[in-house]
Amino acid sequence: MEEIRCSAVLFDLDGVLIDSTPAVARVWSNWAIEHGFDPETVVHLAHGRPSLSTIRELLPNSDVDRENREVERREIEDLDGVAVLPGARELITALPPDRWTIATSCTRSLAEVRLRAAGLPVPRTMVTSTDVKIGKPDPEPYLKAAAKLGFSPADCVVIEDAPAGIRAGKSAGARVIALLTTMTRPELESAAADWIVKGCADIAASNRSSGLQLGLTF
Repeated sequence: MEEIRCSAVLFDLDGVLIDSTPAVARVWSNWAIEHGFDPETVVHLAHGRPSLSTIRELLPNSDVDRENREVERREIEDLDGVAVLPGARELITALPPDRWTIATSCTRSLAEVRLRAAGLPVPRTMVTSTDVKIGKPDPEPYLKAAAKLGFSPADCVVIEDAPAGIRAGKSAGARVIALLTTMTRPELESAAADWIVKGCADIAASNRSSGLQLGLTF
């Protein structure tokens, strides 16, 4: 076990705390087919990024805001299979409420719906795509998440599952734990994650007088 000291933990949402992969795959696959794209390619491209970024990249000349609203509507309505990932509830329960938050590429409405569907609390300081000008892999989401908790990003640990999110955390100046929940080890390594574990169940947390301590099991 490796031990890490930090002041706060910044979580991604999908693929870290909750499993929404089946719903995401259904929505984006149907959208891809409707627009003549390869579903597998689009689902992979969309993971870990704001939906608006994916739509803008694939359909630059479309009404991207309208397309984004439609994708969000479908994702909010499709909650079949959305569930908490192993170890996630135990990990956030072990952390003081003012020492963790979420920075997600979901909109606020979608993030809240998925958290409630999985039976997890909605943190007061959560940062969503609704709250930033530039989404992951830009560092803005994690810079804002750290600031809302009152800590420097260098004193925070980010927990991510996607290369875009890992790059966002690293660019913000935080250390990053990557989870093997949705991407391959080479993909996570290429994004320069500091540590790689299977999932939240491999992370133990304790609150000490000197700050938080995370224990990683490889």
